[in-house]
Amino acid sequence: MSIADNIKTVMDRITSAAKRAGRDPASVRLVVATKTIDPVRIKEAVDAGATILGENRVQEAKAKIEKLGTVASWHLIGHLQANKAKHAVKLFDLIHSVDSLELATEIDKQAAKIGKVQNVLVEVNIAGEASKTGMAVKNAPALVREIARHSNITIQGLMTIPPFSERPDDSRPYFCVLRELAETMAGENIPNAAMKELSMGMSGDFEVAIEEGATMVRVGTSIFGERNK
Repeated sequence: MSIADNIKTVMDRITSAAKRAGRDPASVRLVVATKTIDPVRIKEAVDAGATILGENRVQEAKAKIEKLGTVASWHLIGHLQANKAKHAVKLFDLIHSVDSLELATEIDKQAAKIGKVQNVLVEVNIAGEASKTGMAVKNAPALVREIARHSNITIQGLMTIPPFSERPDDSRPYFCVLRELAETMAGENIPNAAMKELSMGMSGDFEVAIEEGATMVRVGTSIFGERNK
């Protein structure tokens, strides 16, 4: 199967999952995860209709963006270290992985220097896994309120990565928690925190994520195949 065929298959699955949940398929956007993928194959994905590209590392993204340019909207979907914020605000339309006030403050500072208001998501570590970044569920509301005070950041919503499982339905409870957390926070009407985006679901479980309210799914393996380690 070609990259174009795989993107069509993924988009068809997104449409079917949205319809099952009684949702407009247009309310779900595909973020094509391009970690370790070379620019030639990324361009194939763009030519096949990919409009959002998700990178995990700032340096890797920088090299690809310099080569490909603004062929699509670039998102940072991996962990961001505060010392890379200066580059991240120049490269990415949306940062999915803000998980501390320290990081948010640095993003705000660097965005202000270039006259930008940076769109971000707050990452929540719902399962409390030590191997993953993200804010604990109980601390997420307070973090959102604090980040929202910054004038060069706009919070668009939340992101999570559930524990790995071979069974897609095992992810459902975690997606439910993220959706409910976003709904609760939206009810607070916090200025500068829209809570309209839920970035959740990857190749193994994105259909379940859509059924539970995902507005963005991050899919790489189902499009490009297994990555080289």
